[in-house]
Amino acid sequence: MSNRTDLFEAALDSLPEGTALLGAGGEVVFWNRAAEAITGFAAADLLARAIPEALEPLLLDAAQREETGAGPHPRRGALLHMRHKLGHEVQAMARIHMLCDGLGGGVGTLIAFHPAESLDALPHGEMDEEAEASQAELGDRLAVEFDDLARGGLPFGVLWIAVDQAHELRKTHGAGACEAMLEKVERALAQGLRPAEEVGRWGDGEFLVISHERTPKLLADHAQVLAGLARTAEFRWWGDRVSLTVSIGAAQASPAETLPQLLERAQHAMVASTHAGGNQITSATEGQA
Repeated sequence: MSNRTDLFEAALDSLPEGTALLGAGGEVVFWNRAAEAITGFAAADLLARAIPEALEPLLLDAAQREETGAGPHPRRGALLHMRHKLGHEVQAMARIHMLCDGLGGGVGTLIAFHPAESLDALPHGEMDEEAEASQAELGDRLAVEFDDLARGGLPFGVLWIAVDQAHELRKTHGAGACEAMLEKVERALAQGLRPAEEVGRWGDGEFLVISHERTPKLLADHAQVLAGLARTAEFRWWGDRVSLTVSIGAAQASPAETLPQLLERAQHAMVASTHAGGNQITSATEGQA
């Protein structure tokens, strides 16, 4: 039995993900080397003790599971913010698995986690304060979707959408007119979203759509539909009618790249659409810088 236990612990210790085993009472019974490297807390600091306050977000998924009545099956993961032992913030993707005995009784918890891409490192346009909350929520969703894809989840892509008239409208009619126009465009785009898709502000006059279209061709076709909806969003300001068009960059996600690389491809494709005169859709190819 001892040899089996040693083998099991050695296997967990070799995993690149942070891995923690908690007993039925919530005490730490195993803490691997990757968990030490990610959090700064050594196994000797934690064994036979409760998760320290700085790392309590690791247990958030379990709390949500109890509130929603979700079963013991692991979800695809959650983005969380915890504190390193030295005090700085660490963003991580975490999954939690409830461990049961043969009769279904709870005997402990397995937590697996790894660092997430910093949202500050993700490519995005300049953003005013009012739209920062939307960007943060969308960034969290992106991190979850990308992590899910890397583990064999559903394909997804992003559409980086720039309103061609945003800059000129802000210059000629002011920030209030521009914000009113962007709200109207966002409502129009939302009408064309499929279930589980999401749209949000991603820059000054720009939006990002997270889509589960399965191929670059389907993603580009979906972009055509959204571009048509944006054109129908008639906007008037003090009697002036402004015709609206959008430039779109479409990029299908690949597990062979990072999330910043995916967004950079979408951004470059959007800029190409803008430079082509606007009212265009450009599909980014995989590996394109």
